[in-house]
Amino acid sequence: MTDFGLGRRLCAELVGTAMLLATVIGSGIMAERLAGGNAALALLGNTIATGAILTVLILVLGPISGAHFNPAVTLSFVVQRRMTWSDGAAFALAQVVGGLAGMMLAHAMFEMPVVMVGANARTGAGQWLGEAVATFGLVATILGCLKVRPEAVAYAVGLFISAGYWFTSSTSFANPAVTIARSFTDSFTGIRPADAPAFIAFELIGALAATGLVAWLHAPRRDAARDEPAAVAPPGD
Repeated sequence: MTDFGLGRRLCAELVGTAMLLATVIGSGIMAERLAGGNAALALLGNTIATGAILTVLILVLGPISGAHFNPAVTLSFVVQRRMTWSDGAAFALAQVVGGLAGMMLAHAMFEMPVVMVGANARTGAGQWLGEAVATFGLVATILGCLKVRPEAVAYAVGLFISAGYWFTSSTSFANPAVTIARSFTDSFTGIRPADAPAFIAFELIGALAATGLVAWLHAPRRDAARDEPAAVAPPGD
């Protein structure tokens, strides 16, 4: 695999996360304006755009940085010792900065104030559990595909997030960088800043739980040798 160097990997993470947030927030603004007050229709438009852009971004930038675009995913790779803590911290910073840049870009495209304060209340045990489930599923999808079908990661992630928008109570933020950026938009996809820390905490819990489970599921069996048939001595020995 080509080593693109840390600088280019960080650039890929920043640009990728920026494009992800520009799509999440921009499609939410567009969907809300066109849906005529129909929240389900607005969510559907937001879902399709988000799932599609994730697939594209992973296909394009995955070979460079791994296409994390998500501090929870990066944390999983650090815990698995597939990244150093220093590189992981740099990735997370690039993702957060990219997310904020994407948020501002979306606002600018729709001629809204560049930075706002989120007003959508998203709190309570049900939504916190939803975020843990969403991030657990996302990280398990990534790690599971990397184990057996690495070429399917982009499509699996796009499909899982599309599903997560609808089956989780929180509409599947599943990403601390996304949560931070969405706390600065007073639009369809926003979240109150006061609600963001709990979302982030449960996202990280979900990511760590998925990391542990996938590692256990794919761990080599220690007793495999005992399952092999014993060698049979040739006649006459």
